[in-house]
Amino acid sequence: MSTNEGSLWGGRFAGGPAPALTALSKSTHFDWVLAPYDIRASIAHARVLRKAGMLTDEQLGALVEGLEQLGRDVASGAFVPADTDEDVHGALERGLIERVGADIGGRLRAGRSRNDQVATLFRMWLRDAAGRISEGVLDVVQALADQAGAHPDAIMPGKTHLQAAQPVLLAHHL
Repeated sequence: MSTNEGSLWGGRFAGGPAPALTALSKSTHFDWVLAPYDIRASIAHARVLRKAGMLTDEQLGALVEGLEQLGRDVASGAFVPADTDEDVHGALERGLIERVGADIGGRLRAGRSRNDQVATLFRMWLRDAAGRISEGVLDVVQALADQAGAHPDAIMPGKTHLQAAQPVLLAHHL
């Protein structure tokens, strides 16, 4: 058994890194949130590989089916990172290969830059996060408008430089 089994690095090293460095290098405890995005991006990448003639229709079908099953397993918690997985990408590649075999699952690497993959997944996650924040802001705006409508004549002290000033309507303030 190789000392760097399951790692993306390796080959020339006679031994593995110190356990503390191995623990420091793992990112699955925080990048697992990117798993659904990685699966969606991988399906898109597989389709691009098919259009480029690097996959047959059958290979594409097997990859998409394997990735969709992996996505369901990730969502249900049936598939989680193993202790040997360094990051979300390696864990999902392992999961895909478990489902479709090394010949098919290994083809997904073609034409793929890990840095581009990370940048894409982060942008996908960020877009969804911005949408969730926007929904929250709209909920707050609606709650304030509801309170203003419920108390149209309520008076409160207005403030100027943190000092009580002229009276204002609560509805106007909100």
